[in-house]
Amino acid sequence: MKKINKLPEKIPIFPLSNFIIFPETTVPLNIFEPRYIQMIDDSMKNDRMIGMIQPKKSSDLTSSLYDVGCLGKITSFNETKDGRYLIVLNGISRFEILKEENTKKLYRECTVNYKNYSKDLIDKKEDLKFSDLELIFKNIKSIFKKQGYLIDWKELEKQSLDLTINTLSMASPFTMEEKQILLETVDIKSRKKKLEEISNTYLMDNFNNKTIQ
Repeated sequence: MKKINKLPEKIPIFPLSNFIIFPETTVPLNIFEPRYIQMIDDSMKNDRMIGMIQPKKSSDLTSSLYDVGCLGKITSFNETKDGRYLIVLNGISRFEILKEENTKKLYRECTVNYKNYSKDLIDKKEDLKFSDLELIFKNIKSIFKKQGYLIDWKELEKQSLDLTINTLSMASPFTMEEKQILLETVDIKSRKKKLEEISNTYLMDNFNNKTIQ
């Protein structure tokens, strides 16, 4: 089990709308804005950790943030000829924002707490049978197909069950609010249930739903 007290209490924040990550998931990011170039520069000099979180207004990344995001560690870094950074971020643990810091930096920093998501750091995963996922896979496949999303289902099914559910939650064509709900569910069984509920609503509403309350 990894130690919560080894995680940074103050972290740089990368607000990105309709984008979530979970512990142990891996995502590529293309960094080009000056404020986030500075953020990555500072992070690479320290612990290589940044916090991914959604802003509450999709069109305004300077707006108030949701309370919960996920800490990630930069595991790969490359700089392009035109000055962009191509990084790979590996999810570590979800966090809750305690307060936003006042700094002179171009990017935002927050003091965070990990205690509500301490299970993210436990190596042993909850037992969940693939048979439990038959309905959700059927519904999600239908949604992805109708929305024109492409996904390698055979490769996805080779992953661990928790990683499969988390990957579907991240990649799904859901709203920002729905993805936030999935991110904030404490355990994988609850996330599987919520993912199924949202998927069923999309199918029933013929993709016209806005959010699940």
